[in-house]
Amino acid sequence: MRALLSVATRDGISVFARGLQTLGVELFATEQTLEHLAQDSITVRPVTELTGVPAQAHGSDKTFHHAIYAGILARRDRPEEIAELKRQGIEPIDIVVVNVEPFGAEIGRALVGLDKAIEMIDVGGAALLIAAARNPAGVAAASSADQYPKILAELKERGVVSPELRAQLAAEAFGTVAAYHAEIAAYLNQLTSTNYPKRLAMVLEKVTDLRYGENPHQTAAFYRETTHRSASIADATQIQGVTPSFNNLLDLDVAYRIASDYTTPTVVIAKHTDPVGIASADELVEAYRRALETDPVASFGAIVGVNRVLDGATAREIAANSYEAVIAPGFDDSALGILRQKAGLELMHVPPNPIEGMRDYGIARLDFKRVGGGLLLETMDELALDGSQLQVVTKRRPTLEELTDLLFAWRAVRHVRSNAIVLAKNAASVGIGSGQASRQVSVEIALRRAGDRARLSVMASDAYFPFPDGIQMAAQAGVTAIIQPGGSIRDEMAIEVADRHHLAMVFTGRRHFRH
Repeated sequence: MRALLSVATRDGISVFARGLQTLGVELFATEQTLEHLAQDSITVRPVTELTGVPAQAHGSDKTFHHAIYAGILARRDRPEEIAELKRQGIEPIDIVVVNVEPFGAEIGRALVGLDKAIEMIDVGGAALLIAAARNPAGVAAASSADQYPKILAELKERGVVSPELRAQLAAEAFGTVAAYHAEIAAYLNQLTSTNYPKRLAMVLEKVTDLRYGENPHQTAAFYRETTHRSASIADATQIQGVTPSFNNLLDLDVAYRIASDYTTPTVVIAKHTDPVGIASADELVEAYRRALETDPVASFGAIVGVNRVLDGATAREIAANSYEAVIAPGFDDSALGILRQKAGLELMHVPPNPIEGMRDYGIARLDFKRVGGGLLLETMDELALDGSQLQVVTKRRPTLEELTDLLFAWRAVRHVRSNAIVLAKNAASVGIGSGQASRQVSVEIALRRAGDRARLSVMASDAYFPFPDGIQMAAQAGVTAIIQPGGSIRDEMAIEVADRHHLAMVFTGRRHFRH
């Protein structure tokens, strides 16, 4: 039995090679792999003994030779192919151990020029894996270190790698090569600013299996984008609790993304992919109290997200209520001591953003939604608005306090499902209406949740008001200022109602639908 070793990532290769030799497998290796093994006192034969020629093209061509590819591709169940190998003096190669030179992991660290990127592309390793995976009836294609123990175990027990494992290895090898080529394509696409190429390949790596999906009868798993670099739920480390469910992961993502959208200490309570309460304050504990006040009943069993290291004072108040999980960029010792007393509470720590210069590319720059038979893709919905871009359309201009709350509410409404309404006061939500077919109903829900707190609040709407009814209702409840995109054929009616009630209203010229 023969094995060919050519690995860029050398984790576990010495133990694997020594194990193969112990089982009588004859080993051949490319130059750098051979040198690495020699440092661990493992002697293997150079691949040039198979090819009879040295590496070509500055080392890029080490294995492109018929003596290697014929030995890999020959079908063991076809006597004529085995006979042909013997006539040419070629021995079959039964195990191919290759992992390709890293590309995606390196290309996102900084802006890499085309010439350097081309030198990083591993052609020979990918070709070897494809050849080995094409012949799973006779060849084991090992593409990652976590496969080594399985291969050794079967060789020890059976003397061969089982057909079942060879088929699994082939599938993983093809997946590895496909992902590798997709990352290269993503890099080349971003060089030409092609967000929507003719064929778009998405590269995802598995994080974990989940207990079930949205419902217990659905299976589920969590995957991470390999082209994603900024800190997110996919990078989070779990400190406590069971693995978050499918639904909890959705809400953890919502809570953390919204909280991270604010620069001041901010707390978000989220449930069913919508915020239940959002608040910013000088102190995190005060932000939590005000976020909870938005809707204490709906907050039961929700997710809490914060954008600061969680402190003991905030943790103590969180622990006094019932939540599924808490996500934060860190937990101090006092907070951990308090929250660890709630054994069922999931605690997720999101690391800080990677070093400056690292960047997202590929699908990390896009958002998408599933439809039957395909995907809808779009660029991310960025805020891209400050106070100087607002158009005051009413006779009364907003006060400085109103303007501050309008910008807070406008940032929040972007994260609420349409039709979306957010009422806010003193940098905190007081009522949220979401996911309604009628904007007027969303206003009604937000006002009902706010109650008396609607008085002297401001209102944000993610899209224009098709009719002025919602503005009329808000004014009657005590709302003093409104922020909305504008653009309705009935804008003049909306402005007239706002002026009649002495409201200040500003247009943004940009909507934030979230379906």
